[in-house]
Amino acid sequence: MDARQNAGVFTTVKELMNFIAAEYLVGTFHDTFEVNLHFERMANSTLVTEFLLEVFAEAWEVRILLSVLFLLVYLGSLLGNLIIIIATTVDQILNTPMYFFLRNLSILDMCYVSVTVPNACINSFSDHRNISVGGCAAQIFFVYFCACLEILFLTTMAQDRYVAICKPLLYPVIMNHQFCVQMTLTSLLSSLVLASLHTFKTFQLSFCYSNVVPQFFCDIPSLLRLSCSDTFNNKLLILLSAIVVSGSCFVFIVISYVRILSTVLKIPVKGERRKAFSTCVPHIIVVSVFLSSAAYVYLRPPVLTLEVAKEMTLSVFYTIVPPFLNPIIYSLRNRQIKEAVRKVTSRSFFPHLNVKEHVFVRVL
Repeated sequence: MDARQNAGVFTTVKELMNFIAAEYLVGTFHDTFEVNLHFERMANSTLVTEFLLEVFAEAWEVRILLSVLFLLVYLGSLLGNLIIIIATTVDQILNTPMYFFLRNLSILDMCYVSVTVPNACINSFSDHRNISVGGCAAQIFFVYFCACLEILFLTTMAQDRYVAICKPLLYPVIMNHQFCVQMTLTSLLSSLVLASLHTFKTFQLSFCYSNVVPQFFCDIPSLLRLSCSDTFNNKLLILLSAIVVSGSCFVFIVISYVRILSTVLKIPVKGERRKAFSTCVPHIIVVSVFLSSAAYVYLRPPVLTLEVAKEMTLSVFYTIVPPFLNPIIYSLRNRQIKEAVRKVTSRSFFPHLNVKEHVFVRVL
């Protein structure tokens, strides 16, 4: 009787051990399968070797027309900014903080517009829409770097105008060469850190929905829509950057120009007041268009139906329009810039006139 009971107990314990072993094996297999499935999904999502960019239009005639238009705007931007760089470098009279920042802005605008437009025009002409992951990351980095540096330079230029008009006696003390260099290096370093951080965080994500970027260049909002990862941290980083950098810079620019206008209104000469208004208002308009279009693209909540044409149109206002308008608004309307351009042109194309003029002055 005891033997049968012991056999029955032994059989029950054996069955229990077998059951535990089976459950352990099933759990282990399930966990291994889940891990393998996770890595398989990650491999499928991150092994994207290239993205496909949008072209300006699907219709061939419209695409060519827009490509030629943007190419002309691109060449105009390069020419206008190059003229300012040469004029402010060659003419020693323009060796002041104002033209130092104008030269920096022109160099930046040439780089900024060159990041997106040439590649987009080539894609539209050749119908070649592919861009590698490395190329996309580089484009995101340089677009964000140039955009951030643009608003920081515009803020510094607004401060320069404020000190020059509202505190003219302190201008040589405040806007000295050391301060100008420090502000430029600080802007460069800040933009470099922000652009690197945003690019790194963007390409930590997994892209598994599609590789078609709904834009004619790689930008962060477009890639966030393609990601199947949690993008909350990326969106939070964009929001904080917009508030700290763009928001504070915009407030500072507006306050600076309001104080400038209030000071100018006290001038009894109407011509000077009109000149100040015609200078300050376009500055504020360009900065407002630049920041509002970028804020709408980067900060708006996700939508169910994405209008690609609308997205591309808005992106033009913060990537192509500022480098094209800045030379016109900030410099080419300036009398000293025009005089410097005339001197450079006469020296380059009519050197014999300069020699005669110099001899004539010496004789007198």
